[in-house]
Amino acid sequence: LQRQLQRRSNPLPHRALQIPAPKVVPPLVMVVDDSLTVRRISQRMLEKNGYAVIVAKHGAEALEKVRDQTPAAFLLDIEMPTMDGFELLSRLRADDRFSAVPIAMITSRIAERHRHHALQLGANAYFGKPYREQELLEWLAQSLTTYNSTTEYNPIEQGHAI
Repeated sequence: LQRQLQRRSNPLPHRALQIPAPKVVPPLVMVVDDSLTVRRISQRMLEKNGYAVIVAKHGAEALEKVRDQTPAAFLLDIEMPTMDGFELLSRLRADDRFSAVPIAMITSRIAERHRHHALQLGANAYFGKPYREQELLEWLAQSLTTYNSTTEYNPIEQGHAI
């Protein structure tokens, strides 16, 4: 009888009153490299560290993919067929959506003239291959914190919904 009275006085079970936690959307990072191995290794490393990842094998493919999605950061190789990393970097910086997005060049071209050219075009960082995973992850976390504090990045509005 007591159980029946308790059920009648509280018609909603306790679990029905719980409010689900909001889903956290991980930052979307685009990796653009003509090497399948580099794309796979980078994708696994980023996903393991909580990032969502899209990949492209050259600049033209990257531009196609950003029509529908807006990455929060880019990791670009320089030497690629169809459209190299310098051209892609220039086009991304000319697009209002990506004018302030963190962009790192990751390349085997470690000469100072390549680094200087990339930074003049708007790259935020320049890493030689092979890169140090921890160094790249620290740069990415810091860059996204800075970027997100100065912009109103909304993953759903930016085409990155769960």
